[in-house]
Amino acid sequence: MSEVRSVVTRDDMFSRRIREQWTGQSGRRLDVLIAGCGWPEPLELELDQMEARVIGIDEDLPALRASTSARKDLDSWALGDLRSVPVPPRSFDIVHVSFLLERIEHPELVLDRLLTGLRPGGLLLLQMRDRASAYGACDRLLPAALRRTLWHRFAPSGTVGPLPPFYGQITSREGMHSFCLTRGLMVTDDTSATSGPALRGPLGKLARAACSAMETFSRGRWPASHDEIIMVIRKPHSHFARLI
Repeated sequence: MSEVRSVVTRDDMFSRRIREQWTGQSGRRLDVLIAGCGWPEPLELELDQMEARVIGIDEDLPALRASTSARKDLDSWALGDLRSVPVPPRSFDIVHVSFLLERIEHPELVLDRLLTGLRPGGLLLLQMRDRASAYGACDRLLPAALRRTLWHRFAPSGTVGPLPPFYGQITSREGMHSFCLTRGLMVTDDTSATSGPALRGPLGKLARAACSAMETFSRGRWPASHDEIIMVIRKPHSHFARLI
């Protein structure tokens, strides 16, 4: 396993791995599943020079339906319960999980279903908010009513949300590495970033101050240095990989 820190950007990391995947398939069409397509985080730059079929899935919430309908990079999409939405087995070369796991119940069950749709040798491109960061702690510990009230004051205009903050144990670096270890998955890249909507909104300075205070309060257990975890995870060509 190689671990890359924030000197590498998300775009650089994903672009490099997608190009490698496409080259390894001798230019065959890439089949891509975007889980969390209601969060507008397209892979257009990465897929621009390649033949690709892009399918999106997400929960069926009004804000996510509106955002998904506005996307131009999806060939088709479906919204519903992600524990039962159709994911054909071994049908995708790349699965992009975009800010999804932290906002759903039973994220391990959903991720296992997504992995069944990934072909052996395929890539899982993961972006998630870190429950162990100061930002993640603020997001998941705020009372629901207060969180809804503050969202539109702190988040940039047009940002999708507020969405439920479940933050299961898997939504941390330690939790995801443990998940991969038990499934025989290989983490090829691992970095952190700062991208929380409240930090980029009109009251960003106040949000950063709140995160710094949370870091101090937790004696460094919840760091304010980042809020997002970005990973590239490979499903190996092996007998064990076929079991998932």
